[in-house]
Amino acid sequence: MRHSTKKLDLTGQRYGKLTVLEPAPNIGTKTAWLCRCDCGQETVVRTYHLRSGHTVSCGCIVPEGAGAGLGCLTYVDGTCVEMLRAKTVRRNNTSGVPGVDWRVSKGLWRASICFKGKRYYLGSYKNFEDAVKARRRAEENMHDRFLSEFAAKASQKAAGS
Repeated sequence: MRHSTKKLDLTGQRYGKLTVLEPAPNIGTKTAWLCRCDCGQETVVRTYHLRSGHTVSCGCIVPEGAGAGLGCLTYVDGTCVEMLRAKTVRRNNTSGVPGVDWRVSKGLWRASICFKGKRYYLGSYKNFEDAVKARRRAEENMHDRFLSEFAAKASQKAAGS
């Protein structure tokens, strides 16, 4: 006998300051929801981050302990603000630079970046340094710009309250 899985409908439910408005396009393979924060800002959040309590606002409030690294993370449009700020290198990274890896089959370095639930390929390079430059440019254009805009909105909200 085959079991059917019924998709959760979170429409109308509240999670912290967020009210779920409607389903949003998936973030990667994960189900996501369009939510409106009490401050009026709309944001897209994965189901797990809503139900687990990881995301409780559009980013206008930071959960207690977030600064202390206690596991509370702020997600905006499927992007974790704290992870971008930290610029951490994953344990399984072999090049020492996030988003740069060696493609044995092609004999080239590949550069890529993930942002808002999507992976962008930045090209393949003979020289490691060229792949790193491509990755750094993409970080400036995507991650750093996003973080600047997030910080500006947060200070505007703080000044308005």
